[in-house]
Amino acid sequence: MKSVLASWYGRFRIELLFTFRDRRTMTFTVFLPFILLLLLANVVHQSGLPGNVSFAQYLTSGMIASGLVYGGFQSLGISIPEERRNGTLKRLYGTPMPRSAYFAGKVGNVVVIYLIQIVLMLGLGVVAFHVTIPTSAPRVLTFLWLSALALVSCTGLGIAFSSLAKSAQSAAALATPLVLFLQFTSGVFFVLQKEPSWMRDIASVFPLRWLCQGMRSVFLPASYGHFEVGGGYHLDQVAIVLGLWSVVAVALCLRTFRWLPLGED
Repeated sequence: MKSVLASWYGRFRIELLFTFRDRRTMTFTVFLPFILLLLLANVVHQSGLPGNVSFAQYLTSGMIASGLVYGGFQSLGISIPEERRNGTLKRLYGTPMPRSAYFAGKVGNVVVIYLIQIVLMLGLGVVAFHVTIPTSAPRVLTFLWLSALALVSCTGLGIAFSSLAKSAQSAAALATPLVLFLQFTSGVFFVLQKEPSWMRDIASVFPLRWLCQGMRSVFLPASYGHFEVGGGYHLDQVAIVLGLWSVVAVALCLRTFRWLPLGED
């Protein structure tokens, strides 16, 4: 068991080194939510939000929800195809390293990226936009289980998605528009209840819409829940949908992941 844990930690350190040495990853995964929050909170001035909620407070909850989509789904969905193409996965496949160490390193790296994003965005929100950070135990606990379910679902879906593309370029061409579409329809940039019903219906199929709703229950006043679609935060529904997506994501990951390029399996 100790040797397995040591291999997990060793792979985790390697993944962290790769992340902090890669300018593209740092820019488009670690700093992108922070940059978007800075720009949109300054440029977009939506008024008349229910419950006297500021747009910066609303946007902060959505961008924190988006953090795991960037770090888990999009980043893994783009980086893994490149590792498969350039032979990295093939070389790891032939080493004595436990297969689980590769995935432990990826998940650990996503967690670190998420923590950095949270610190940056909450720091910016408090200093520049007077965002209120929740400190009550129930809200902190809700934040933790939301983050845990989102971590499983986003990383699992990112790993599964990585099998659809042959290179980082083709993966980015697929993943980036999809992430943007989900952000625009899931209540990240715009108030969800003001969006057309058909957009909400499509977004409701995917986990980001529910993760955003859960994060609003953490960062927005309880009174705002009356103005949510359905008249409440409905955390029981949020937990069910994210839980189901976590199961689906893990199943897809186990079913579709390939160490070798097509034709070499």
